[in-house]
Amino acid sequence: MKTLQKTSLLLIALLMANITSAQKNAETPESTYDLGAKINEMTLTIGGILVVATNDGLVGIKPSEKTPSFTFNNFGRLNPEETEFVPLTPYIVVSQGATGKFAGVGKTKRAVIDYVKGKVLFNSEDLKWTQIYTCNVILPQNKLVVSGLQKSDAKFEGQTPRVAVYDLETGKKDFSFFLDKPGRVGMAKDFSVTGTPLLLKNSVLVPTAQGIIAMSNSGTEIWKSKIKDVTWMVADKSEKEIYAFESVNSGKNTRIHKIGDKDGKALWADDRKVKGIVSNFEILPQGIAVVSNVQPSGEKGLGKLMAAKEQSNIAFLSASSGEDLWEKAPKTNGYVQHFYVMEDGILFGLYEGGINKISFDGKTLFKKPLKTGENIMVMAETPQGLLYITGEDANIVNLSTGDEVWGKPLKYKKATSVASTFDSKNNRYMIAADGKIMAIDANSGNVTNFAQCNFEEKEDPSTMQIRNGGVFLSSNQNMAMYDFNGSESYKVYHKSPGRSTFGKIMGGVVAVASTAMTMSTAAVAGANRSAYGSMNDLSSYNDYGKQAKMASDMFAGIAGASFEYLSKRFKATAATENSQFILTKLSNGVGLVKIDKDTGKVDKEIVLDDKKPEYEVDETGGYLFYKANDKSVYTYNLKQ
Repeated sequence: MKTLQKTSLLLIALLMANITSAQKNAETPESTYDLGAKINEMTLTIGGILVVATNDGLVGIKPSEKTPSFTFNNFGRLNPEETEFVPLTPYIVVSQGATGKFAGVGKTKRAVIDYVKGKVLFNSEDLKWTQIYTCNVILPQNKLVVSGLQKSDAKFEGQTPRVAVYDLETGKKDFSFFLDKPGRVGMAKDFSVTGTPLLLKNSVLVPTAQGIIAMSNSGTEIWKSKIKDVTWMVADKSEKEIYAFESVNSGKNTRIHKIGDKDGKALWADDRKVKGIVSNFEILPQGIAVVSNVQPSGEKGLGKLMAAKEQSNIAFLSASSGEDLWEKAPKTNGYVQHFYVMEDGILFGLYEGGINKISFDGKTLFKKPLKTGENIMVMAETPQGLLYITGEDANIVNLSTGDEVWGKPLKYKKATSVASTFDSKNNRYMIAADGKIMAIDANSGNVTNFAQCNFEEKEDPSTMQIRNGGVFLSSNQNMAMYDFNGSESYKVYHKSPGRSTFGKIMGGVVAVASTAMTMSTAAVAGANRSAYGSMNDLSSYNDYGKQAKMASDMFAGIAGASFEYLSKRFKATAATENSQFILTKLSNGVGLVKIDKDTGKVDKEIVLDDKKPEYEVDETGGYLFYKANDKSVYTYNLKQ
């Protein structure tokens, strides 16, 4: 009996020793946050603030602060579709109740949160809005335009649609006005707002079910137009000419109207109807470039044969009349994935493969459409010409003629990702695919096999960088470095603890790129274009610093402390630029390893004590956010 007790005590002591050892090896969090409610989702914003959705609402975590930067529990638990992170801004729009064309049915609630400041700038309940039709953040003016019904002590006002404009820097109301006369006698009319209002210097244009209404900043009506069901509008630089986009055929096609800013009268004899939904709209000195996407019809059998083909259509219209300037529109036979306006014409690339260039007078500038592989990942201007990289091939072509600069395309097995970079020291392009790194001489186009790079778990390399010691290559679980002669300096692999446990690691520039892809169709097409600059610049290849500067300058161009914060953040060098983080199984459990890119050595281990950890890494700020349990988040400083 005594022997059994001694054995049990020994086992307990060994167990306690192992636990103590594990705790010693586990990194101590810099801060812990007990949120008091079950965590449902975590989102790392471009500002480096983690926004956590709990059963009670939303909580913001700024790692520099020991307590949550904000808590929003006014609306209770929020579903993912009720929380919108407005792209490239510090704002979250929270929505409850019916949206879109059903927004006037039942009570609706909206709130706008500045997650950088940690402030609620607008809460429809506090301001007695009983119904919200639309709630739009407008940039670069940094305003919020709200439409709906607002409770009032004055007779009939609570039943009359109203529009209000708020300053998002202060949260205060600039001005408001009614869309109809309160208590008007006669047949009831539907004045619900059908799309995004257009905010100009001295007025605001509101699209309604009765037409477009132009109001001055003092709330005085300027004019009305009978163009109904407009979804969005855009003005030229002078703000004298307005283009309005009306959705027709149950949203399948679009009518484009052009009206004057002074009286709202039509400037075209007839509106212009295009097939599909407008996805890109450029006002140019030579005319108007329009890209529209025809979506799948859903028809089957003979109906499908009669339906419009699923593809993008490109048109070039006269700004004065709206008439086609091209006798024959270019054939796309697919969806336009890249669209760039250049000095001599329009360059576009298709997701299904293929690149072409059309002059502003409708002539094909390339001798023949360029055939490429599917999914054009990169289209970029280089000193030698246009570099394209797809999931299957790569080449450089002459931007004037479309002739291939490299004798023939560099082909490889179809890959989900292709890593590439430019080695300026040796004047060559480096592309990793098919288990090898290929070096392409920038002048001659000669291809040589630089090194083998077969990664474990059959991962495709996703990142390639030129560093002082050579060429760095990585994927989720693999890292390697090669000197400039192709000899392997190191190669490390950390086994994944399970495919489902991958965290999301996003650097600042990557975050900007991915966020831009999620912008609404109207924003990409042209609405509020001045806020983002041109979306259609053919950027120089692999210039990540340039991209970060573009983002910083964009934020700096918008007034407000939060945008100033974002601008400074994107000017800063990433805190973890010399390290990569890999989730793997450590001796004491699943955790994150911080690995030096130049040596391949592990600098730090953070045991997350979870088989399937949920976490986010802010590489720009250098912080790890870890969901420690159902109600708690830990932060770790990765800079140390």
